[in-house]
Amino acid sequence: MRFAQPTPDSGRIANRFAALKAEGRGGLVTYVTAGDPDYETSLKILKGLPDAGADLIELGMPFTDPMADGPAIQAAGLRALENGQTLSKTLAMACAIREGDADVPIILMGYYNPIYSYGVEKFLSDAKESGVDGLIIVDLPPEEDEELCIPALEAGVNFIRLATPTTDDKRLPTVLRNTSGFVYYVSILGITGTKTVQAAPVQQAVSRIKNHTDLPVAVGFGIKTPEDARAISQSADAAVVGSAIVQQVKAALDDGVAQDDIPGRVLDFVSSLAAGVRS
Repeated sequence: MRFAQPTPDSGRIANRFAALKAEGRGGLVTYVTAGDPDYETSLKILKGLPDAGADLIELGMPFTDPMADGPAIQAAGLRALENGQTLSKTLAMACAIREGDADVPIILMGYYNPIYSYGVEKFLSDAKESGVDGLIIVDLPPEEDEELCIPALEAGVNFIRLATPTTDDKRLPTVLRNTSGFVYYVSILGITGTKTVQAAPVQQAVSRIKNHTDLPVAVGFGIKTPEDARAISQSADAAVVGSAIVQQVKAALDDGVAQDDIPGRVLDFVSSLAAGVRS
């Protein structure tokens, strides 16, 4: 059985993937932890991402127990939280990005607990008003769709589901049933930022997923270099880079204090990744 995409009223994700297809290339999805290392520095990075070549932006919602994330993103989340980052501030960041760019898709990525504490109805309303196009909530399986997935779709916010190397053909239809925007394929087993992606098995996995859905497939976990991004974007609709970008932030810190050149350093790295997917 093939699954067609549900159609929330926000079309920026669909429009962006259609434009990428017309250009004949894969896209670059960049992940940045909101508020890392501090609000102002993080916002400068986020506002610069579209001009640096990011096709879609994943905005990480810091959480104290990020069980799917590796050391780099865990540390980024702690830096952000220690500097006062909240879910309200993360939504304000999304709003600031949207004010500067009407077209770039913005996707919030994280865990359900902060959303539950914020209140699902209020969160979806505020997210929509802030210009958010989609959600990736890694700890809500399809069996819990009534918690957030269905309300998000009803509110016009895409709900993007993860598929992994262990998501077999029997499980895949359940994963895809209410997925919209795109499918995020986790290319390796384990947590983020700990292994390097291999192109051949990813190509096979993407082909298998596309036998079940018309949705674009973006591939993340283990993409660290422009060469990795280029290799993955040749078989997937987009390459997702997270830990490698977050590590650029950490590398530019001086005794934990943000230096003026952090946004430039991070955005230069993003530009190199963008050149990779465009080559």
